[in-house]
Amino acid sequence: MKKTYQIEVDCAACADKMERAAKKTDGVSDCTVNFMMQRMTVEFDGNADADTVMKNVRKQCRKVESGCEVFI
Repeated sequence: MKKTYQIEVDCAACADKMERAAKKTDGVSDCTVNFMMQRMTVEFDGNADADTVMKNVRKQCRKVESGCEVFI
């Protein structure tokens, strides 16, 4: 399952950090962050609960970039 989320991030390098952090989160099989569109597309593992996984993605992203936001 794939879902797209609105994000808020100030620079392309920070968006790259967010993408890498999201990809390392359990339940995420792939992630792409589009800095220009301010969007994050997440592909979830087959049996993963998207809401729970996205809460963890948000935590991981804030660890690498404290000023970012992922709107769930």
